[in-house]
Amino acid sequence: LVNIKTIPGLDYIREGDGEVRIGATTKLALIARSSIINGNYGLLAQSAESVGTPEIRQMGTIGGNLCQDNRCWYYRYPHTLGGRILCFGKGKGPCHAIKGDNRYHAILGGKGCFAVCPSDIAVALTALDARITVAGPDGERIIPIAELYGTMGHKLETDEILTEIQIPRLPHDAAQKFTKFRLRESVDFAVVSVASVVSVVEGICRDARIVLGGVAPTPWRATDAEDVIKGKDLNAQAVEDAAEAAVRNAKPLSKNAYKIEITKTLVKRTLL
Repeated sequence: LVNIKTIPGLDYIREGDGEVRIGATTKLALIARSSIINGNYGLLAQSAESVGTPEIRQMGTIGGNLCQDNRCWYYRYPHTLGGRILCFGKGKGPCHAIKGDNRYHAILGGKGCFAVCPSDIAVALTALDARITVAGPDGERIIPIAELYGTMGHKLETDEILTEIQIPRLPHDAAQKFTKFRLRESVDFAVVSVASVVSVVEGICRDARIVLGGVAPTPWRATDAEDVIKGKDLNAQAVEDAAEAAVRNAKPLSKNAYKIEITKTLVKRTLL
């Protein structure tokens, strides 16, 4: 392991021409209370404030939150509790969640592995259309945040690190919100989370980005829900229709169908 917290110059929040740039080792607590973030990117501040406990936010970084392994108790099963469990996520074996305890697993996008992306920050940044800078031996590359993730977790190479996040300035008419359901409000990962950025002009939705967390191996862009409200009056019926569309393609496992109703409720809360 290499502790990148000791690398100088990766801890910052800088407002530039049409965007804000955040270094990968910037603490979540600093992001949650930053006047720059709260003033223009409140969605990110809300998600940062929701992560873990105050102690975790004081030590945890935005880069670390984005680069977590996917959440699955079979994949993460420790050797100390009776040996290694091989599974699809480890490259050998089945996904044990399919027939096992899958209460927190994916209802959307599961292909072979049904572990979910645990990063609240990733959900928020996807809604904000952020990009990231990745550095490696061949130099730097800038990619959309959505390209960081695949069905098996983040796609960084073993010789790469995430160094910076860039978030474009939002239109002045954009409303943004992050909501999250978890069992213990003080500490738990999201069972389901939703982030939305919606531009409304004279009551009509001009643009929308709705992203779901805790329900898929990646931050899940709910494009069906977005299409329902674009170009329409954002009234109660439109919001209800968007919530239904968000889970239209859900394929729950034996113990996690409850996530469908939670997702619909959170979508409505973010849009109303």
